[in-house]
Amino acid sequence: MIPIRFTGKVRLAGLVVGGLLTLPLASFAAPRVSASPALSPSLMEDENAATTAVTAKLNKKQFQNVKVTVDGGIATLSGTVDLYEYKADAAKRAQKTKGISAVRNTIEVGGPSLSDDQLKEKLLEKLQYDRVGYGNTFNAISVNVQGGTVTLGGHARTDVDKDSAMALVSTYAGVKDVVEEIEVDPVSIMDDQIRMQVARSVYGFTMLNRYAIDPAKPIRISVQNGNVELYGVVDSKADKDAAFLRANSVPGVFSVKNFLQVANEGSEKSKN
Repeated sequence: MIPIRFTGKVRLAGLVVGGLLTLPLASFAAPRVSASPALSPSLMEDENAATTAVTAKLNKKQFQNVKVTVDGGIATLSGTVDLYEYKADAAKRAQKTKGISAVRNTIEVGGPSLSDDQLKEKLLEKLQYDRVGYGNTFNAISVNVQGGTVTLGGHARTDVDKDSAMALVSTYAGVKDVVEEIEVDPVSIMDDQIRMQVARSVYGFTMLNRYAIDPAKPIRISVQNGNVELYGVVDSKADKDAAFLRANSVPGVFSVKNFLQVANEGSEKSKN
């Protein structure tokens, strides 16, 4: 028999293989993926405390059907209320609570169901008399209703006028949501002077002074940096043209846009 001689490399390989065979089987197993850590007790306490605090702020009759959950500092409000005003107020109360960084408001507004046309008509009637005696002639706020959601646009003379319109709409039964897009006219002494001068020129004209009789149906005048816009409904094309000419004759007026509508001629919107 021919003797077999082992070289150093062969002996070393045998040692390596033998060592591997003696390693525990568990060392070759795939590493375990640990489950996501649960909320720490302190974080859970904070969220429970925030939930309790928001619930306490909503401890009013109008919020009796509102539920609160808090996750990661975000308060989610759900349930139902009778008026949009209550929905908006609930969000404000939650936002001011310690530990709340944001509010997700999913509250649904109940109340009576009106068609969009009915709701628009009712709101326009209310807004016509809003701020009478406080220069409402210089407010030209528009109303659009779709699926119970009311969008307020147009122009307001001041922030107070805008807030008044928002409050009126928010407390009207049947309004499901409110989108506010009202532009507040810039504060300007020159614009204030132009407003008064345009009003005197328009209403001082014999054929137009009857529009001052009913405070809900005036020729409305909006002014932004010397640019005049006229809104409202007049009886004839002659009245519409006369109002434009009278406004355009005022010194300091840069331009006049005539958005007056003629009664019984639809909602045609024209510019001069």
